[in-house]
Amino acid sequence: MREFLRLKEFFVRNKWRYFAGILSLLIVDTGQLVTPQILKGAADALQDGRLTAPLLLRYVLAFAGVAGVIAVGRFGWRIFIAGAARQLEMELRNRFFAHLEKLSANFFNQRTTGDLMAHATNDIGAIRQAVGPGLITLIDSLFLTGMGLFTLVYTIDWKLTVIALLPMPLLVFTIIYFGRQIHRRFRRVQESFAELTGIAEESFGGVRVVKAFVQEEAECEKFARQNREYIARNMQLVQLWGLFGPLLQWLSGLSAVIVIGYGGYLTVTGVISLGDFIAFQSYLGLLTGPIMGFGNVVNNLQRGAASMARINAILNEVPEIRDTEDTLPVTDLKGEIEIRNLTFRYRDDLPAVLENINLKLEAGQTLGILGRTGSGKSTLANLLLRIYDPPAGTIFIDGVDVRRIPLATLREKIGYVPQENFLFSTTLAANIAFARDQWTMEEVEEAAAQAALIDDVRGFANGFQTIVGERGITLSGGQKQRVAIARALLKNPRILILDDCLSAVDTRTEDAILRRLREVMRERTSIIISHRVSTLQEADRIVVLDRGRIAEIGTHEELLARKGIYWDTYQRQLLEEKILADA
Repeated sequence: MREFLRLKEFFVRNKWRYFAGILSLLIVDTGQLVTPQILKGAADALQDGRLTAPLLLRYVLAFAGVAGVIAVGRFGWRIFIAGAARQLEMELRNRFFAHLEKLSANFFNQRTTGDLMAHATNDIGAIRQAVGPGLITLIDSLFLTGMGLFTLVYTIDWKLTVIALLPMPLLVFTIIYFGRQIHRRFRRVQESFAELTGIAEESFGGVRVVKAFVQEEAECEKFARQNREYIARNMQLVQLWGLFGPLLQWLSGLSAVIVIGYGGYLTVTGVISLGDFIAFQSYLGLLTGPIMGFGNVVNNLQRGAASMARINAILNEVPEIRDTEDTLPVTDLKGEIEIRNLTFRYRDDLPAVLENINLKLEAGQTLGILGRTGSGKSTLANLLLRIYDPPAGTIFIDGVDVRRIPLATLREKIGYVPQENFLFSTTLAANIAFARDQWTMEEVEEAAAQAALIDDVRGFANGFQTIVGERGITLSGGQKQRVAIARALLKNPRILILDDCLSAVDTRTEDAILRRLREVMRERTSIIISHRVSTLQEADRIVVLDRGRIAEIGTHEELLARKGIYWDTYQRQLLEEKILADA
């Protein structure tokens, strides 16, 4: 199965574990093949009147010895092969997660969290079943079937063997047909599970919105509807598997009927001995398991192949944003930013989000960006960080095209505070220090002080060790924004981008934060994106974006003097503040 070729390196690396496991399995199978011969000897001795107490004891001890060898062998293959399968599961899940971390933002715009979770759980579990129990059953079935047939033909009676195997072609056809159907139906089950997981994840993430709009029953019905679809697809698979097993048993039972009828006749007529008949029955029973095992092999391998194909589809995804052979060995940034004739659209069939943008910002300067929602402010920040790739030759830092700067350097030297602040379910200190592998509490406290967060933290019973809850639920919107600012400042970046990250605080708190930040921003290039003029008025240069174009550019005083968009916005916001003050 070509789907499993990606695992070749793992199998090569663990070949001795698989070799030891397969050897243990073959020892078990050999013991099982010897057992009917012991029974045959005892039966023939009994028929001929040669069975004495000492001879019977020898047969009993031989049987017990073979059983002991089989037990040790079974322990061995379970330790080696099942253990290797668990190791593969761990490595594949780590590899899958690491690959997801490298993929570009646009990939996650097209995939749901539920779908990716289904890949990381059900699909990888199915692959483990295929390379563990599936592989064991395959080797067990092939070896026992081959050696069992060889023993029957050369030690008992070839005619009886041939007649007993008459149902075999129909058995092979059944296995092939049902295998294809199982593959198809299992893939649909996995896809349905991904949709179900996605609905649950989305509903839990938006539980406050659900409650605010009294949509609990609607969400329950949507989940129940998808759950019914998932169960229906599972039942289609179960029905097929339920038919597959009994059908294999019936076809195998035909062989048993033939042996009892024709084999009994040969025994009565003296063509074969009673021991031969008993041994043949034992071998046939021994073969029934492997033949039935082919059904499990088909089930496990087809499920594993379907899941491996789904995993491969993700692992084959190439990050849109990555270092290339043109990447230069840049290890540090000074902070000079230049944008030349930048026009950007998210897809070729969509209108331009930014059009003909030209800017230059010297290292250490502060740029303010003002604009309506959808004017392209955040897109510009994302292009600087290469969350999305700008066209070649349009954005330069220190005279180098950002597409040629190593991603690690670019993102390490830029501190970015987005509009939507994501906090992890851990302590305040860990959230602030997220970008640093090594940090001290003094550094964390200093960053919190620069973000005007320190007074709030002192009000918490556990201070910086306060657990903020999922997505920072225990904090207010303003506190979460200031944690995100402190996180960016702790990096000590050369370029600082604040993307409308003070929207959740009032103007008085905003002023206090900005007073502290101005000391920090003097030492680095800063870009402040905001819808408030008060946030931007002390910037060295202010750009007004309108429908993706630069409508105005200049200092606060210069833009007010022009009485354009910036002046209108300023007057409106002054009026709003006056109304709020008089209220």
